[in-house]
Amino acid sequence: METSIKKKNLLIIHIISLFFILITGSLFHFFYEWSGNNPVVGLFCAVNESVWEHLKLGFWPFILFSMVDFWFLKNKVNNYFIAKAVGILSMQVFIVFFFYSYTALLKHHNLFLDISSFIIGGLLCHIISFRLMIRKELKKLFGYIGISALIISALCLMVFTYFPPRLPIFKDSQSHGYGINHLFNSTSSDGEH
Repeated sequence: METSIKKKNLLIIHIISLFFILITGSLFHFFYEWSGNNPVVGLFCAVNESVWEHLKLGFWPFILFSMVDFWFLKNKVNNYFIAKAVGILSMQVFIVFFFYSYTALLKHHNLFLDISSFIIGGLLCHIISFRLMIRKELKKLFGYIGISALIISALCLMVFTYFPPRLPIFKDSQSHGYGINHLFNSTSSDGEH
């Protein structure tokens, strides 16, 4: 690390990132429909109401913001890539765990709880990322693990949009279809998801 950044400034960057993700992620819920069901947009935005597709809402805005903050933070913080990877993966795991926990208890999904889990997951993501960036430098191997985890996550989100396994996490709660392909084969012409 060449020069360090003040903890206060790093915290401010993480707070800005959190709000960016919450606002942009909310918009990513609608971009696919607004684009006229553009298949390229569908790689990055939710194409249906499955739990899996909703993981894109946090992941891609987080990656967008990280592409900007990397240039400000790359030589001023420790553990950048592993911090980013552990942060976003924690958000995704929390959202999935929270959704299946509360729906097991309530027997149905609840929009307020879904939105709350997105907010809490985003907060968790940024707390973990911040804590790892101010921690003592880890071995370089962890940076490579972080980069690999982010790339694998990105590829899975894109590939499973078109080729989702027939598992509950990939099932659209409204149409009961899977992935983007069921929308092309649907008899409905309204494109709603």
